[in-house]
Amino acid sequence: MLIEAPTDKRSLHLVEIDAGLIVVGGGLSGVSAAIAAARQGVKTVLVQDRPVLGGNASSEVRLWVLGATSHMGNNNRWSREGGIINEILEENLYRNRLGNALIFDTILLEKCIVEKNLTLLLNTAAYEVDKSDPDTLSAVHAFCPQNSTRYVLRAPLFCDASGDGLVGFMAGAAFRMGAESKEEFGEGFAPDAEYGQLLGHSMYFSTKDVGVPVKFVAPSWALKDITKIPRYRQFNTNMQGCNFWWIEYGGRLDTVHQTEEIKWELWKVVYGVWDYIKNSGNFPEAETMTLEWVGHVPGKRESRRFEGDYILRQQDLVEQREFDDVVAHGGWAVDLHPADGIYSEKSGCTQWHAKGVYGIPWRCYYSRNIKNLLLAGRIISASHVAFGSSRVMATCAAGAQAVGTAAALCLEQGCLPADLSTGENLRELQLRLQRDGQFLPGKTLDDPADLAPQASASASSRLVLSELAPTNAWVRLDSSWAMLVPLSAGTQPVISFELSAEQSGGLRVELRRSEKSGNFTPEVLVEAIEIPFSAGQSRVTARFAMPIANDGYHFAKLCDDASLRVRVSDMRITGVLAVTTAFNKAVAKSSVQEPPADIGIDRFEFWLPKRRPDGLNLAMTFDPPIDHFGPANVIGGPARPVDAPNAWVADPTDLQPELHLDWDAPRALGLVQIDFDPDWDHPMESVLMTHPEEVVPFMVKDFDLLDDRGRVVHSVRNHHSAIYEWRPEENFLTKRLTLRVLATHGAPAAVFRIRVFGK
Repeated sequence: MLIEAPTDKRSLHLVEIDAGLIVVGGGLSGVSAAIAAARQGVKTVLVQDRPVLGGNASSEVRLWVLGATSHMGNNNRWSREGGIINEILEENLYRNRLGNALIFDTILLEKCIVEKNLTLLLNTAAYEVDKSDPDTLSAVHAFCPQNSTRYVLRAPLFCDASGDGLVGFMAGAAFRMGAESKEEFGEGFAPDAEYGQLLGHSMYFSTKDVGVPVKFVAPSWALKDITKIPRYRQFNTNMQGCNFWWIEYGGRLDTVHQTEEIKWELWKVVYGVWDYIKNSGNFPEAETMTLEWVGHVPGKRESRRFEGDYILRQQDLVEQREFDDVVAHGGWAVDLHPADGIYSEKSGCTQWHAKGVYGIPWRCYYSRNIKNLLLAGRIISASHVAFGSSRVMATCAAGAQAVGTAAALCLEQGCLPADLSTGENLRELQLRLQRDGQFLPGKTLDDPADLAPQASASASSRLVLSELAPTNAWVRLDSSWAMLVPLSAGTQPVISFELSAEQSGGLRVELRRSEKSGNFTPEVLVEAIEIPFSAGQSRVTARFAMPIANDGYHFAKLCDDASLRVRVSDMRITGVLAVTTAFNKAVAKSSVQEPPADIGIDRFEFWLPKRRPDGLNLAMTFDPPIDHFGPANVIGGPARPVDAPNAWVADPTDLQPELHLDWDAPRALGLVQIDFDPDWDHPMESVLMTHPEEVVPFMVKDFDLLDDRGRVVHSVRNHHSAIYEWRPEENFLTKRLTLRVLATHGAPAAVFRIRVFGK
């Protein structure tokens, strides 16, 4: 036993840790930054002031993870963030397709604790910093009340992923809070004083029908007059969790130091809303429902934004400006909320989309005056307007992967974060991100370490798409539909499909493309044809006379006519997609974005796919057949569809397709990396929303790797992630590497990239 005599005072237990990188903040940004650094060999400490990881995505808040895909409610096709955040979302889909927030917690915890270079400190809050000089951090002090331990965490580099920028604030880093004027950056969407300068916090709740009557007595603090909420008629018993994103408050307050005050107001609203639903008499179906969960910490949207060497702004997003130092991408709408939140007469948000995704430069991810401070998450260097898009969690996590990777490179090179913004250091950063699955808009680098481009690529078969075979199902043309397909320059496409018509008439069929390569907004009309059809079922053919000017994606558009139906196909093919102007009511109010003329936002149509299990393609034939799925795609180019499918796709009749890489002499292989198709178009929301499958149908399931003598040297079964890596245990020499696909999860076998690195 322990017996201690009285003393004047005692000091707390002290633990001192020296590391390469200290990451403060355990939301998805901090998690991604810490994992990225640890995997690059950096001794990393992740400091999280909550008992779980994930921040707004955790079980404490329960907001779904989203980014450039929105809810498939914009024109950003195949745009989901790659790398670590994709790895997390894929694993969550596999284990947790029904969206249980508690299970998502366990996945994040597991991802961190398995990293040998990562030390995780939960329930530990940073409260002080040390500096070796005015521009340099040297230590962070933190305290964990669970084990009564004080920590002193020293490192040459620090990452602030705390959301409110706690470390940056204490260190004296330059920051902003509130909205810039329209004049400062020329941003037409900058809000006025009436709309307000800050987005507020939100709090969610969920309910459960228990099958027997349940009473509810509201606490004394609950809101009594529901009509104080202008949109109170929108409340109903079918809504759950973050469907209540608009229960928002605090935009007129200090969203850092008044968070507790904001929390109490949100509790007041939540319990008042439930009192209204249970006891107003307007919802008889609520008699057997009980309040199952209410958030205890609010989900924060906005507070401090720190200044880097560049401040991201509205024009960068809308014009999709290309940056030499791009390290991540975004694509969520520019999404601002009225500062009065739930008490506002205005709509809960004002969202304006760009025509495609945008890149975020490295210069936004470090402090301009604290030279060893990296920035991750919603606090990066952005204007209030640009922040309206860059703040969402998947975008934040993608940028944070760049931060963690950059930290490793800084330590290896003995340089500072700003030194990575140009030259060979920047190129090395981008190469590492590209290898790890990060999408860099406008940038595909040749990798000198990759042996695959030195090989010739061949396959047992490849898809030459002449037909999307019909099913017995039809879709009505009460909105326009199109097949998004890659076409070859110089061809004159002939496209056939089957109609069911109530009476004879004519259908306008158009061939369209995007103005900007890599976008999927069909603003350019290539050619239009009027095709006659007869009553009943008939096959019609569109013969386009104008040769295709450039290789790339085109829209074979069938204009709306509610008297017609078109046959659909259940064939799912990598890089081919049906889209429609039937807009997604969850994220848009119209099929056309109609911004005011003076705010610097484009007008355009939304062309959206349907979610699986819907989301069928149109049954069409193509002449000449579409031949963009060859094996050469796997040794260069982006690892996702951009201006082409960029994938090898096997012929569907090839039951065990093989993909070969052949070198002119034996190569010593140290790492083989295969990028499969994880369906980059699917948002994979982490909680609340459910998904129709545990693994997307485009994913390869079972495969073998073979050497130049035809021997199976490695076998994988039940695979379900975008990137697979194999490191041969022994010195492995071969002139040929073969990937033999034994099974997929539904669609024809597809591979985006194979990278091969030597010993």
